[in-house]
Amino acid sequence: MLTAEICVNLTAKSIWQVYTYSVPEKFKFIVRGWRVIVPFGKQIVDGFVMEVKDTDEKFEFELKEIADVVDNEIWFTPQMLSMASWISDFYLCPLSQAMALFMAGRHSKKIAPKIEKFLRLTGTFDETKFQRATKQLEILKRLSKVSEIPVSEFGGMNATINSLVKKNLVAVEERRILRDSYAAISAVKKNIELTEAQKNVVDTISLYLKMKMHAKFLLHGVTGSGKTQVYIELTKIVRQLGRRALILVPEISLTGQIVKNFKAHFSDVLVIHSKLSIAERNDIFYKIRQGEVGIVIGARSALFTPLDNVGLVVLDEEQDSSYKQDTPPFYHAKIIAEEFAKIQNAAIIFGSATPSFETYYRAKNGEIIYLELPKRVLNNPLPEVSCVDMRMELKAGNKSVLSFALKNLLEETLANHQQAILLLNKRGYSTFVMCRDCGAVVTCPECGLPMHYHITDKTLKCHYCEVESIPPTVCPKCKSKRIKYFGTGTQKLEEFLQTELPTAKILRMDRDTTGGKFAQDKILDSFKRGEFDILFGTKMVAKGHDVPNVTAVGILSADSVLNFPNFRAAEECFNLITQAAGRAGRGELPGKVIVQTYNTDADAVKFACEQDFKSFYEIEIVKRELLFFPPFCRLVKIIFTSKNRAKIFDYAERIVNSFKLEVAANSTVRQEIFGPIPAMIENLRGEFRFAVLIKTLDLEIVRGFLRFHNLHTDETIQIDIDPLTTN
Repeated sequence: MLTAEICVNLTAKSIWQVYTYSVPEKFKFIVRGWRVIVPFGKQIVDGFVMEVKDTDEKFEFELKEIADVVDNEIWFTPQMLSMASWISDFYLCPLSQAMALFMAGRHSKKIAPKIEKFLRLTGTFDETKFQRATKQLEILKRLSKVSEIPVSEFGGMNATINSLVKKNLVAVEERRILRDSYAAISAVKKNIELTEAQKNVVDTISLYLKMKMHAKFLLHGVTGSGKTQVYIELTKIVRQLGRRALILVPEISLTGQIVKNFKAHFSDVLVIHSKLSIAERNDIFYKIRQGEVGIVIGARSALFTPLDNVGLVVLDEEQDSSYKQDTPPFYHAKIIAEEFAKIQNAAIIFGSATPSFETYYRAKNGEIIYLELPKRVLNNPLPEVSCVDMRMELKAGNKSVLSFALKNLLEETLANHQQAILLLNKRGYSTFVMCRDCGAVVTCPECGLPMHYHITDKTLKCHYCEVESIPPTVCPKCKSKRIKYFGTGTQKLEEFLQTELPTAKILRMDRDTTGGKFAQDKILDSFKRGEFDILFGTKMVAKGHDVPNVTAVGILSADSVLNFPNFRAAEECFNLITQAAGRAGRGELPGKVIVQTYNTDADAVKFACEQDFKSFYEIEIVKRELLFFPPFCRLVKIIFTSKNRAKIFDYAERIVNSFKLEVAANSTVRQEIFGPIPAMIENLRGEFRFAVLIKTLDLEIVRGFLRFHNLHTDETIQIDIDPLTTN
């Protein structure tokens, strides 16, 4: 009897085992890696074939049969299965959850391929014989000039086409059409001469590419130093060697620019990210399997394609928090990419102007090869950065969101017909709504965080759980009508700029304006064409954009991130200022940057204004070591959740005490555990949440403890390995 071991695609954390099904005669072609449909209890679910075997074993019960197959071919390659198993083990998540990452959608769906019919000419024709059949003659004349015409142009098959087919003058062929939203994107190839620093980087990495050796590199290049061109030159070498390249960017908004750069040099570029439709993603997987793709570019989901024979993996802006998945299984694309490169025997490049402390520390200790691009291409200077103390502005009577210096810079930039970028890392119109009499703040009913006012649709929105409500006209606590909108979001800044700079053409870019598939690209393209003078928005305006006519950058509330209880706060503040400042002066004209802050003495602000990463790192790393934070340890965050506050707190406390007795007291390496403490959002949708944090020098010991106590199978618990925050 032929049987298959099936991993059912269910989200329940308690389901870790595989289930045995019989394989009916009509599906005897299936092997490891197929997606199938199976009965499971009273449900019909999809599943993944982990093993197929011919067995004489007698089962105590009658096996259920595989009901159907999802695809016409194997979906999971051996490499995908290997990566899924590794993810399941490393992140302590069910195998089905890990394997779901490698699919076009969370569940398998039978997506019919897009088939189109085409007409082509198969014989010669005499025009004189078609004097009365003018429609037939029109089609024949068109086909004599082109190789084929889609039948859809004629509204489908009709009597005219059928007549031509019967006369053996026209043939109809069916062909699968592979959808590609980026097919129309093209760019003109520019002959760029590499700088000496770029040549040195390419020469060093190419040695490993040619030997097909796995190696890790940190490419530390200042903004505008030409890191993308280095990636392109190395990809040329990889393609000449017959291998493929995977280029990762942190956000969809960055794909458009890098795709254009690569398409100027390569014809086999494919783009993948989470905003593509399931049908588009299915077609992408098909093209990769057919060997039609040599280069895949995308956000973190691009890691989960059937790409094999990879020689180069690039993580551009490797420090970016967007590489971390914020839903189970809480993976970090940087960690998975490194494992992927190891499996593929590929070189992996971590590229950044502001590398993460973990990556830079590994490079300084020789675990990663350090390469540097210390200057901008053409030796263009870095922008001139000035810091404005907003406390002094208030004392001088300026209550505006723009300092005098920034407003003057914007007016000067507009007068010179140049462009500016403004960064304000707050969406919405006002950051919170408060009663002026009793001080009550309008909070989200689900999580308790302040709600933000959005003037476009006149609603309050929670930026954490997306709850919406109507703004109150009367305080729900004291019934006062003195409701005040405090703070400045991007929508309020837009209104202010329209008033203060009435001649300026301004363009906003935040989550509210970039909901569509190509919304970011359309905004950036119009800005690059010079249709707008000022681009402003949240941190997405600070990342990777190269607009030569941008000479001015303003950073509002630069130090706001320092107020968050996060050990990475200073690092994030430094990165944000440096990355945003790097948008200025990338062309022939010099750039000027103004940083507005209430904390001019903060190291992150001072060194960012000086654009001095190394000095900032040397000061901050001492604090990290003293407090035993990454890169000096690995973190594991555990969130305990229940509607019963006392019960879940006691459970978390028992686990903490068990860890102290079983692990910390007996380990030969440093192990620390803290908590339980209320999570940052303690009450979410009626459930209480407590956080426990483990600091460890041996992650496997901690994973063993969590497995032993079955915490990884408990639905009330979330395990986050290498979290970005501690609470």
